[in-house]
Amino acid sequence: MKLSLVGERVILVPYMKEHVPKYHEWMQDPGILQATASEPLTLHQEYEMQLSWTQDTSKHTFIVLDKDLMVGDFNHGQPYTQAMVGDVNIFLNDLDDSHIAEIEIMIAESRSRGKGLAKESVRLMMAFAIKNFGILIFRAKIGESNDASLNLFQKLEFKRTSYSDIFKEEFKRTSYSDIFKEVSSEIEFVRRSFFNPPSQQLVVTIFN
Repeated sequence: MKLSLVGERVILVPYMKEHVPKYHEWMQDPGILQATASEPLTLHQEYEMQLSWTQDTSKHTFIVLDKDLMVGDFNHGQPYTQAMVGDVNIFLNDLDDSHIAEIEIMIAESRSRGKGLAKESVRLMMAFAIKNFGILIFRAKIGESNDASLNLFQKLEFKRTSYSDIFKEEFKRTSYSDIFKEVSSEIEFVRRSFFNPPSQQLVVTIFN
C-alpha cells in the first residue's frame, strides 16, 4: 500500500530509491549503528536493501520528513530528500500471533531531535498498524544505552517485559488498550481516510 501519513510536525512517506544515499550516509555513523543494532552496508547493498523492503509484505518502512525543513507544498510521491530526518518501521513477523507487531524509530538528524518527531511518528505508525493490520500488541527492542528510545517508549506506555544479557537489549511491550488514548485521534483519521477515501487519494492527513 503506497501512501503517506501527514501529521502536525512530520510526514511519513514510503522509502524510495531517492532516499538511499542520505540513508546510507546516516548508517556510516557509529553511534547510529550501535543504537539501531545495525551493520554498515555498501551503497550498492543499501539500494538492494531498499528494494527488498518495498517487496516484503511483513515489513513497512516510512521515511520521516521534518515539516520545518519542507520547501513548497507536499505532493505524494515526491521524495523531499532535503527534509528526511529518520525512519520508522513495523515488522509483522510473529508467526504465532498475527496481532503482534514490532516497531522501531530512528531520528538520525541531530537538528531534528528533541522536537517530538519520534513520538508523533511512532503514534502515526501504531494507528496505521491498528487500522490496517488489526495489530493489538506492539513490541520494541531497545539497546540499554539508548536512553532517548527508552524514555520515548516509556512515555508511550510501553512496559519492560524482558532483558537480553547477550545483546544488552530491553524488550518492551504495550497493548492496544494501554495506548488507546495516545493514538485514538490518529486511528479515527486513518479510519476515515481509508474507508471514505476521495478518488485516487493516497495521502492520509492526521492531526491531533
